[in-house]
Amino acid sequence: MKIKTLFSFVITPAISLILILFFDLEPGNKMVTATLAVAFLMAVWWVTEAVPLAVTSLLPVALFPLLGIMDGKSVSASYFNDVIFLFMGGFIIALAMQRWNLHRRIALSILVMIGTSPGRILLGFMSATAFLSMWISNTATAMMMIPILLSVINKLEETVDENVINRYSIGLLLGVAYSASIGGMATLVGTPPNLSFARIFQIYFPDAPEISFASWFMFAFPITLVFFGFAWVLLYVMFSPSKHKWNNVDKNSLRLQLIEIGPMSYEEKVVFVNFISVAILWLFRADLNFGWFTIPGWAQIFPFSEYINDGTVAIFIAVLLFVLPSKAENASRIMNWKTAENIPWQIILLFGGGFALASGFKESGLSTWFGSQLVWVADYHVLLVIFFISFMMTFLTELTSNTATTEMILPILAGIAISSGINPLLLMLPATLSGSMAFMLPVATPPNAIIFGTNRIKVIEMARAGIYLNLAGAVIITVMTYFLAIWVFDINLNEMPLWAGANQ
Repeated sequence: MKIKTLFSFVITPAISLILILFFDLEPGNKMVTATLAVAFLMAVWWVTEAVPLAVTSLLPVALFPLLGIMDGKSVSASYFNDVIFLFMGGFIIALAMQRWNLHRRIALSILVMIGTSPGRILLGFMSATAFLSMWISNTATAMMMIPILLSVINKLEETVDENVINRYSIGLLLGVAYSASIGGMATLVGTPPNLSFARIFQIYFPDAPEISFASWFMFAFPITLVFFGFAWVLLYVMFSPSKHKWNNVDKNSLRLQLIEIGPMSYEEKVVFVNFISVAILWLFRADLNFGWFTIPGWAQIFPFSEYINDGTVAIFIAVLLFVLPSKAENASRIMNWKTAENIPWQIILLFGGGFALASGFKESGLSTWFGSQLVWVADYHVLLVIFFISFMMTFLTELTSNTATTEMILPILAGIAISSGINPLLLMLPATLSGSMAFMLPVATPPNAIIFGTNRIKVIEMARAGIYLNLAGAVIITVMTYFLAIWVFDINLNEMPLWAGANQ
């Protein structure tokens, strides 16, 4: 029997069973120990991927009712909510872009516009990747960019020395992988951990102000810009050839690819208008408060504006794509269900499992118990606490699923915040962002694995650049969370908000 199989299917279940039968973490409340046992089992299976991630995510449906943690009806309801529909709507729009090739046109147009020097090509690919990953999954973005990148690299090999371009291509590949992760931080729909945070925060603090698409963007986009700039400078310094080695490179290869696509089709125009519309509707749904003035949200024109959320917008635009007619011979509508079947249902179940686990942590009291064990963090300056969380999450997600890890850690941090009197946002926000900051290993995140699959890069080359980004990410997230989050989310460092105190 392999060690992985033995550990996952024999040792781990045995430890979970021993916990349930022989331990009582909080006398008088057996649910705390039972929830910890389930969480441990899920954590190990998520890390080892002993069974598919989605299958592990279904464990709460079976185990929570059996152990008396939550009833079957309540735990099942955790798997579908407004955040899930936000993800589904966003992904349907992304699939429509891919169906009509709009995503490739956007990427090539950005590259042609930026230029062809080594620094500009790197910046072009990174900008295109980061922009697209703000709206579609980082996996889909990386998969789309790699064929374009490889065609450009092949073209460069015709005019630039082989040794020079081989090294430069490593920087380009890393730029695409890293930008896919960095860009995804900027929006709620950009990467799964962001959506997980929005839902788990709502579960734990239902009276807190909503984490809307706009408020998240105001907080995360500046962090994304700073980190993007650092990543570009690092890769340019490490991999860009000197000017005298860069001969006769122009925009022709990129422009020719753009010309080959042909003029923008009717279907592309419709998808593009819908894409821009959903972005605008997300940004301006809720009030935008800049301190000195406020832009009223459009949702206020409806009598029940509080009923409308970002999931409502996403599904409305997604449904519209199934209604609008197509002029293509082989399609009657802009979007069809055959294309929509490519929605990553396994990620949706992973979301649901994380939400169910978060609900179990809260209902059983396990998160509060964890918080009481770690209340000592209040003795240290909040900057040090934020840095520790960011550093821990960054390196933990090198070997684990960033979504699963985030969903495991956030409920614990909520409990710590309540017990130590720290605003929960100061702990949960950096943990969420750091979940996207794994850059050293191919297994850390799908974009890393995708570029590693080109056989043009070695693990040591990825790790050498990634270690700098990991460390820089922890520092940047710490500093900008401390100063920016206080302004965006109106955080008072000297007192616990009423919406958090009500959950103690």
